[in-house]
Amino acid sequence: MPLNWDLIGTGDSEALLRPRDIYAGLASRPWPYLRHEQGEVLDKWFDRRDQPDVVIKQNTGGGKTAVGLLIAQSTLNEGIGKAVYLTPDNYLAKQVRQEAAKLNIATTDDPYSQAFITAQAVLVTNYQKLINGKSAFGVVGDGKEPDELGIVIVDDAHAALARTEDQFRLRVPAAHEAHGKLLELFADDLRHQSANAWAGLEDKDPTALAPIPFWAWADKRHEVLKILRPHREEHNFKFVWPLLAEVLHLCTATATSAAIEIRPSCPPIDRLPSFVRARRRVYLTATLADDSALVTDFSADPNLVAKPVTPGSAADLGERMILAPVALNPDLDDEAVRVLARQFADGDQDGDGVAETEPVNVVVLVPSERAAAAWTRHAHHIWRVGDLETGVKELQAGHVGLVVLVNKYDGVNLPAGACRLLVLDGIPRPLDSVERREAVALADSTVRLAREVQRIEQGMGRGVRDGEDYCAVLLLGAKLATAIHDARHLALFSPATQAQLKLSRDIAGQIKGEGLNDVRQALRACLGRAPQWRERSRRALAEVRYAEHGTVRPEAIALREAFDFAATGRPSAAAERVQKAVNALGENDKALRGWLREQKAAYLHLTDPVAAQQALAGALVDNTFVLRSVHGAVPVRLKAAAVQSRAAADFLADRYRDGVSLRLGVQALFEEVVWGDDERSDDAEAAWQNLGEHLGFASSRPEKLYGTGPDNLWALSAAQQAVTELKTGCTTDTIAKKDMDQLGGSVRWLNDHNPEVEALPVMVHPSRVSDAKATAVPGMRVVTPALFEKLKEAVTSYAAALASSPDRWADEQAVRDQLAHHKLTGDRFFTTYSEPVCVSS
Repeated sequence: MPLNWDLIGTGDSEALLRPRDIYAGLASRPWPYLRHEQGEVLDKWFDRRDQPDVVIKQNTGGGKTAVGLLIAQSTLNEGIGKAVYLTPDNYLAKQVRQEAAKLNIATTDDPYSQAFITAQAVLVTNYQKLINGKSAFGVVGDGKEPDELGIVIVDDAHAALARTEDQFRLRVPAAHEAHGKLLELFADDLRHQSANAWAGLEDKDPTALAPIPFWAWADKRHEVLKILRPHREEHNFKFVWPLLAEVLHLCTATATSAAIEIRPSCPPIDRLPSFVRARRRVYLTATLADDSALVTDFSADPNLVAKPVTPGSAADLGERMILAPVALNPDLDDEAVRVLARQFADGDQDGDGVAETEPVNVVVLVPSERAAAAWTRHAHHIWRVGDLETGVKELQAGHVGLVVLVNKYDGVNLPAGACRLLVLDGIPRPLDSVERREAVALADSTVRLAREVQRIEQGMGRGVRDGEDYCAVLLLGAKLATAIHDARHLALFSPATQAQLKLSRDIAGQIKGEGLNDVRQALRACLGRAPQWRERSRRALAEVRYAEHGTVRPEAIALREAFDFAATGRPSAAAERVQKAVNALGENDKALRGWLREQKAAYLHLTDPVAAQQALAGALVDNTFVLRSVHGAVPVRLKAAAVQSRAAADFLADRYRDGVSLRLGVQALFEEVVWGDDERSDDAEAAWQNLGEHLGFASSRPEKLYGTGPDNLWALSAAQQAVTELKTGCTTDTIAKKDMDQLGGSVRWLNDHNPEVEALPVMVHPSRVSDAKATAVPGMRVVTPALFEKLKEAVTSYAAALASSPDRWADEQAVRDQLAHHKLTGDRFFTTYSEPVCVSS
């Protein structure tokens, strides 16, 4: 008689609580066994499963998706409650559901499905489904009973952070009626902060950015509410308003010509009770060397975040050879590297036309359309986010060639032959107005460096997906090269990536100073599977261990706790908490100290406006790029260096530890100046200031410091200062009247504040021709693109000469000789690298 399977038991159901046992019990397993590393983290999580916050760290390609799904199923089996698996986007959610099908784990994408509601299936969806003001899971005050969740799995936690912050940001577009009303309400306050920025807003200048002072925002919060609340059900508002309405007075507001952006210093995640009350929250991450953002953005317990679950060994990362050609030889240009990449895509050949390597898929990651344009003549395809699903399938199916992916540094899996050569050509830039302001104020702070390194590591992780995979990585440009050469940057990479970078540096040391052919030979060793390379690569990772403790910066904990204090009506406690963090910093990282003191002042204003302005005055001492107090800041007269060469030598000695760093630093400066790109104007201004310091000039940015005056000021001598307006973003054939008037106003500003020096008017502009309607400033000089290239060659040669022997850049006499030889001295600089304005008839 046939067996009745319904009458046959399945054994002790308790055995199926352990994720490892759940996998072992599958009738059809996608792999014979779980990887050793997967089993380790699953066992460790099971022992800690009742902790509300658990961070699981595995190298990219370590099988985190399967780990997360098995943890979700374990929670369902235990009867703890419903399970939600969150991904950055729908494309990745679909991938997770496909993986779940292989594991025989039931999933759904519908939060209202019976399978999810009855805890019979895992809901796999994107972050936005849970984190928004109309969340299907309930929002405080919406009258809905919030969903009780057993577990929330946050996949790609590093990607989740940016999207979470975006969900808590209210953007009022310039075309919206509320935009004009808000600008009118804060016109005097914005004008006081920066007359130039206000003029830019009026002129619809795309580079204009003006923070609304916290005291004005708080004092006028009732008027703000009247302007914004009537629009709360409109499309631009309804998904954010319920999250921000109660903490609107604690938000930072920044005006640009495109929009007014309003966001809190920390997301008020408690507005989403389903998330904060979930019995278990698990964060899956590969690249967060700094875990602070999990605390600030998700309000995760810092003590638990600091104890991540990891495999015993970090050797599960695939092989990677990581090279930055410009670090090997600063004379190698990016275009030559693009040609090399295409050659590998077509099948690299030797001099006799014989293929040395088979054609491979080459994937190039770029941050923008402008960066993608440089690859047009070399690429077989340029793909945007909407093309990814189809495109990645093509890459995984076989040889496609050279493919450029625009602004996609995370969430793309390119295993095995899908990507054998990965090229990073730049990293994503901060587009959010608050981030743009942070980028200026915290330019050289570890906080900003950590974010940069995280994005680089995310990008580099696309090409290896498991321990048997391999990939070569090329980093284009001096900025990326600096990241794998500079000690401050290196310390922020994950241990396994650090080990691979060390091995790659050893290889680089042998081909340093050589041409592109030596880079080609190194790549052939990796892609051609040379036994010596494979052995050294495996040995490099063999003893690498994950860091035992996660990094949670004390100031991040303080900012989260302070925000929570203020949001519950305790602003004095919030100010005190931030002050404790400032005290703990001591004299380290003055930029961050000043930034924190501004946050303290904002909380203090809610109870003691006078003390708040005093605190802000103190913040300005530490960081000149924080908000100016209500009383304004008195411009400090710029004083020329006593001896230019001595000042330059001192600056270079303090800044650079070796000749390679010096050459890369100078190249990176010039990379920041991008002609015809409005979004890069701020970078160009910062680079020009930095250039002055490299040459020994006292250099400042008065407009950023005082809200008035020129973009840049160089003290060329005790008697003369260069008043410079940078218009690198312009695309006009002539110098417009408003730009000419701005330069004239800046000259008058210097005459008023320092009448003892002569002003030399300078404009950095694509044209030297004055518009017919404009009146040229007497004696003005123009740095055009052609002369800028000439300057770049001179300064690059100056740096190369000083880098030619150890510590030569610290030798005042050597610096003096090079400054004179390249005509970079105060008396010759602008006669050599600029020309008089041409007045149109």
